[in-house]
Amino acid sequence: MNTLLGRRTRALAATTATAGLMLVVAGCTSTDGGGSKTAAGGVELAKAGKLTTCTHLPYPPFQSEVDGKVQGFDVSLIDLVAKDLGVQQAIRDTPFENFKTGAFLNSGECDVAAAGMTITEERKKNVDFSDPYFDATQAVLVDKKSGVNSLADVKAKKVKLGAQAQTTGEDYANSKGFDPVSFESSDAVLNGLRTGQVKAVVIDYPVVQGWLKDKANADAYKVVDNLKTGEQYGFTVKKGNSKLVAAINKAIADAKADGTYKKLYEKWIGPYDPSVAAPSASPSAS
Repeated sequence: MNTLLGRRTRALAATTATAGLMLVVAGCTSTDGGGSKTAAGGVELAKAGKLTTCTHLPYPPFQSEVDGKVQGFDVSLIDLVAKDLGVQQAIRDTPFENFKTGAFLNSGECDVAAAGMTITEERKKNVDFSDPYFDATQAVLVDKKSGVNSLADVKAKKVKLGAQAQTTGEDYANSKGFDPVSFESSDAVLNGLRTGQVKAVVIDYPVVQGWLKDKANADAYKVVDNLKTGEQYGFTVKKGNSKLVAAINKAIADAKADGTYKKLYEKWIGPYDPSVAAPSASPSAS
């Protein structure tokens, strides 16, 4: 996910993300107790007893608020990191544009950023990434009544295309000569389809998988293209925070080795693809 908005049309849509920081109760959340800010392994934390995670809601199946708790694949993986550090995870909902700059990491408001974020060379200039934990593709989802059967059809039939603002999906659409309607969140992208603002969207395939678990969505929409863009997701920390990167990498590796990763994948995303369990250590920039 991520790039600056250009001349693209912006579709105003409701979103749960706020302009400021919002502390959200995660699946595993701590209290404001005292104690040291130094966790296991010498990892320095922003707040004692907490591994504070910046994210951008909603982005199911990676993170979304359900029954007052933030849950999802990313949340579950970072919970494993927090457990290893002997602390608990607390989540802050933040504007997505700050992920590129690492603003909240640099200011010490968060220790780690987790938002289904693609590893790119541009982002590496401002933040340090963990090892990749997920291989991703972009999907083209269309209204079944649109008559569209491919991304090429979208252009040929002049069908309005949508994408989430500041994401690699939007980047991809722009690189192919589209002028997509920009939506603030994944929920807003889906709402754009439902309300007819757009007839097709480009967005991360795992998000589409989550949408299509709902029968009403499966009856109304279909995937017509799966775009292999070489994207891999990583978690980010403030540049130079090598101890926390090492802790995250260890938790990811351990989860893959003991079967926890597979269980979480099946719980949040869907049928497990073994090729995802060991993404390359040298991710391609998208």
